[in-house]
Amino acid sequence: MASIMRPTLLRQTALVASTRRAATATFSRHQMIRPMIAKDAARVAAFHASSKMSLLPVGPQEIKGTVNDPAPVPETSPTHGSYHWTFERLVAAGIIPLTLAPFAGSSLNPGLDAILCSLLLVHCHLGFQSVIIDYIPTREYPKSRKTAIWLLNAATALVGVGLYEFETNDVGLTEAVKRVWKA
Repeated sequence: MASIMRPTLLRQTALVASTRRAATATFSRHQMIRPMIAKDAARVAAFHASSKMSLLPVGPQEIKGTVNDPAPVPETSPTHGSYHWTFERLVAAGIIPLTLAPFAGSSLNPGLDAILCSLLLVHCHLGFQSVIIDYIPTREYPKSRKTAIWLLNAATALVGVGLYEFETNDVGLTEAVKRVWKA
């Protein structure tokens, strides 16, 4: 309703404003201003009430089956149900004490550092996987989703190797954070 009324309200507002301004001017000038303001108001109203411009092309629009066909029920899997949700929450909750422990106790334990790096990596992987699952539907973009999942797996493996190298051949994650914090 608001989108229907907006152009009309803009035209009326512009015409009222032109009438007030033109009341002090001569009659002939008033007749010239009113069509110009109405034309400008129509242009502004057309701009504001224009249809949306999509940045990406519309995905495939095909209907499979008929109206009376039941909705397909996806396969059940315990790893993609409540267990998956619980695992994500446990990983997120486990990061909190592992983040605080090295700084509170001022101990640099490589095992603790490795567990922290592993949990951070799993946490980031699960988060990005959820984004891909939510925003790249399999039904409309099956190849794009598979590509995105493979890219995510490759990036996770690459970051895992990088963290391993950083932990074994350099100072480690917690010491690096301490040095950056004191810098």
